Amino acid sequence: MTTTEGPTDIRLATAADVPAVRAVTDAAYHHYIERIGLVPRPMEADHAADVAEGFVYVTGDPVVGLLVLVPRPYEGRLILESIAVHPDAAGRGVGRRLLSFVEAHARQLGLPEIRLYTNALMWENQKIYERYGYEVVERRVDGPYDRIHYRKRLQDR
Repeated sequence: MTTTEGPTDIRLATAADVPAVRAVTDAAYHHYIERIGLVPRPMEADHAADVAEGFVYVTGDPVVGLLVLVPRPYEGRLILESIAVHPDAAGRGVGRRLLSFVEAHARQLGLPEIRLYTNALMWENQKIYERYGYEVVERRVDGPYDRIHYRKRLQDR
């Protein structure tokens, strides 16, 4: 299933996609383990449960990118829990298409804001989010994770 707006090659993941979701997530985040000294949270996620809840969207055949999107209508926001692009697909615009989808999906749901966070040591991600209009809300330590929290307001756009 895709939304009616935005990229049409992105679809809701099914149970059959769970191994690919795990593989792409692991490939995308594995190189951060040494840098941050911890396994990144997306690698420890319950991918099967996220897919079953309807939170995971994938692109590619085979899957090369994915999003974990958690709507929080009572907070007026869409949470971008995770975005992952397989390293073999880097530089092909997959990340750009996924981020465009996030905005289209939030608008379709009538949610005026997107929230996400990234590890403070994942500086590449920080540059990307700022380039796409996300602003820093706060930096906060959550357990062993030093995170930078971002938001993007859509109502002005």
